[in-house]
Amino acid sequence: MSERGYGSCAKYIQRRGEIDRVGEHLASLGASALVIVDPFIDETYGARVDASIAAVGVAVQKVIFGGECWEGEVDRIVAAAGDSRPAIIAGIGGGKTLDTAKLVAAELDARILCFATVASTDAPTSGLAMRYFEDGRTDRPIFLTRHPDMVIVDPELVVRAPVRFLIAGIGDALSTWYEARSNRDSRSKNYIAGGQGMPLAGMAIARACHEALMRDARGAVAAAREGLVTPAVENIIEANTLLSGLGFENCGCSAAHGIHNGLSILPGCHSKLHGEKVAFGTLCLLVLEDRPQTELDEVFAFCEDMGLPTTLEAMGLGSATREDLLRASVAALNPGEATHATDAELTPEGILASLLAVDAMGRARLARG
Repeated sequence: MSERGYGSCAKYIQRRGEIDRVGEHLASLGASALVIVDPFIDETYGARVDASIAAVGVAVQKVIFGGECWEGEVDRIVAAAGDSRPAIIAGIGGGKTLDTAKLVAAELDARILCFATVASTDAPTSGLAMRYFEDGRTDRPIFLTRHPDMVIVDPELVVRAPVRFLIAGIGDALSTWYEARSNRDSRSKNYIAGGQGMPLAGMAIARACHEALMRDARGAVAAAREGLVTPAVENIIEANTLLSGLGFENCGCSAAHGIHNGLSILPGCHSKLHGEKVAFGTLCLLVLEDRPQTELDEVFAFCEDMGLPTTLEAMGLGSATREDLLRASVAALNPGEATHATDAELTPEGILASLLAVDAMGRARLARG
């Protein structure tokens, strides 16, 4: 493609102790803010956040996040803002809290601050938000007219959270390079300004994300289990949050995320985190593209080391019927799904075969020990 486009958040800060600097960051963006906070984060760190805001004198209205990024939640928070017209919408929490903050900001034409308290997804940096239905099924991505003005991550909060969240972020980031390659091969457009050609910078970032995961993920998870912030942990937080975010948006997603969305119609996997499902979808992507067995073995081994799902049983779908999985395969090919960016022949039967093939390989590997 001759045209190409690149987009990113305006500023990214990853530093210990940032939870105590929320107020100064808000003050740098405006004089008033509506802050959407995950309930656990408010209970655990709310006093520190409130103290930092009080120290700078920003007028703040706080709203506790309801738990799902869906249309009704956005409407509720917009209504709570009333006529105050805050200059900034800030989200403090995980990916759904931050995506909700971005959607509210779009409704109120406000600046956006995303404070990620876990490194479980690449949502914080992007100019889109994934909206769900109230019951947890995927609705659709909402493409916004602006990116976050500021993204903040405090590594001390990340390692205090359950390590499962960090691992899920690794699973999400794992797809970045493979989906970038898929979009390159299929000559698909990215998610910038309505869809542009892939820039060299996007591919370089996606590759750097993959290299960081292969080098540091195992050590980072071991350190995080002990609540330690090491250089490997810092690198993986950046890979999960910044590199994966810039990589997917500037290169595009494909079947790893499309299969995630298709499987989301099956209640059995609703307890699984986004990145856990995406990791399984990444294995399916490699099968669809007929990648070499050596590459499949490498990704299977990585997922096994991370504790990411490699079988339908591990996905919560051990009792799913072939008909259930076929319905999910059809959903993965709905119009507009990222699956269509995959450089492969795409049919519901082919998607189903990839699900069953990954499951068979995963079970065989587990049986061998």
